[in-house]
Amino acid sequence: MGLILRLLVVAGLAVDAYVHFHLAGDLGSGGGLTEGTLFWIQGVLAALVAVLVLLRATRLTYGIAFVVAASALGAVLLYRYVDVGPLGPFPNMYEPVWYAEKVVTTVAEAVATVAAALGLWQTSPRPRTTG
Repeated sequence: MGLILRLLVVAGLAVDAYVHFHLAGDLGSGGGLTEGTLFWIQGVLAALVAVLVLLRATRLTYGIAFVVAASALGAVLLYRYVDVGPLGPFPNMYEPVWYAEKVVTTVAEAVATVAAALGLWQTSPRPRTTG
């Protein structure tokens, strides 16, 4: 079970990284923090964490993977359904449509989030039973 969880986290984060890198190239550049810049940052984080989990699946790496995947999943769902407008330095990323890359990355982020949560549970210390 441990290897399967590890591979699901790595695969989910790898797909997330690939799609974010691909979409970041299509987004226009401008001054300040842009959507393209945020997508590059997400891609780098997802790729680095995927490598960490691949090399060493510990409670810490599963926790980091959970935070990265869940935050990306939360962001895509929030900006799909709610027009929050710009938040401080973050641009307005409201996009009320589904398209292939968005669906693929959303599924990958959901898989990585659930697998990382299960990895956290699996690697949590268990109380010793005496008997």
